[in-house]
Amino acid sequence: MNPETLDLARLQFALTAGGHFLFVALTIGLATLVACIQTSATLSRNPVHQRMTRFWGQLYVINYAVGIVTGLVMEFQFGLAWSGLTHQAGNVFGASLAMETLVAFFVESTFLGLWIFGWGRLNRWVHLGLIWGVTITAYASAYWIMVSNGFLQNPVGYERVGDELRLTDSWAVLTNPSATTAFWHILGGSLVTAGFFVAGISAMHLFRRTAETELFTRSLRIGVFTALPALFVTATAGGLQFAALDGVQPMKSAVFGRETGEIARLQAEQVARFGAGDYVPPEAWTRVGGVVMLLAFALMLYLLLPSALLALFRPVVRRFRLWHLLLVAAIPLPYIAMLAGWVFREMGRQPWVINGVLLTRDAVSDVSPAAMRASLVAFTVLFGLLLVVNWALLLRQAGRAPDQVALGRPEGETRPTPITASL
Repeated sequence: MNPETLDLARLQFALTAGGHFLFVALTIGLATLVACIQTSATLSRNPVHQRMTRFWGQLYVINYAVGIVTGLVMEFQFGLAWSGLTHQAGNVFGASLAMETLVAFFVESTFLGLWIFGWGRLNRWVHLGLIWGVTITAYASAYWIMVSNGFLQNPVGYERVGDELRLTDSWAVLTNPSATTAFWHILGGSLVTAGFFVAGISAMHLFRRTAETELFTRSLRIGVFTALPALFVTATAGGLQFAALDGVQPMKSAVFGRETGEIARLQAEQVARFGAGDYVPPEAWTRVGGVVMLLAFALMLYLLLPSALLALFRPVVRRFRLWHLLLVAAIPLPYIAMLAGWVFREMGRQPWVINGVLLTRDAVSDVSPAAMRASLVAFTVLFGLLLVVNWALLLRQAGRAPDQVALGRPEGETRPTPITASL
């Protein structure tokens, strides 16, 4: 395999997977918050909670709609650039990838479509059930993709037959600790992301002295009181993964801990087992990814602990403008932490695409560097455009008043003009 093709293929997958993950994190977390807010609105019939459901639901729909396109594009480039992986191991983790596609692109989309167009047309309990269907299927989608990734990190439940891997124990694959623990880590991180997003956008409106003070006061408190416990769930699941590294991926653990002697011992051990080669992952990327993730966690914790105290006092929530600015500036922190953690998880496994089973160089498709270069440019431009479009739409919608939301607008309700909305 041409080394240039391999490097380009790895870069392409890193960019597309990382770009898609930016959408996934907010989608899962925001779906949960919208479902909880709508539950409260359905039980209490509180008009503020009803408007909150529409406002945050509109932002969720935007992020989901653009994110689903990035998922389709990523699936396409996965098959294009990594045919060696699917050829050798598709029998083991292909089913979980198919389930993720089925759940995310069909079941979840169906529930979401019914929820969007069911406002005012469906029974309120049925409509509430639909958003919970969206949320649960989002969780299921995340679980199935982590089953696939968990097998790459810690291959279990298989046997080798010729140059292919065959599934021998489905339960072992489905309950792989590298998948289940990571699932809770992702779920917690998604709620942290949504909490910071909701708190930050609410703080922006309160900083502007919005007329919808009650709505955004409640939203800010929901964001803070969601993000803080979710951060502890994320840290606990991450700690469990760190504790398991010595048994599952000792080389990654040694590199992160700068254990020079242990790195040399593991390198010699793998040379004896697999033949000549460099089995040490990129040390700079692995360490930097892990350190940045931990630093971002610390910054979020130091912000959320005092924020939880401040959020107990409604006058402070409404008037503390410096705090509002800090919450707005903190919106990117969960994204930074998760991308850094993803770099640590994936780069620390190199040079294996399936740890100890299949080398990355043997998994890449047999294409020319020129073709891979063209593919990389095309996918990078496309993902860049999608990210720009998504955040432009999110920021535009987030800056509007809740009564300007189109989602769930009752029939006969006119959209306010900019002059009316500003009065």
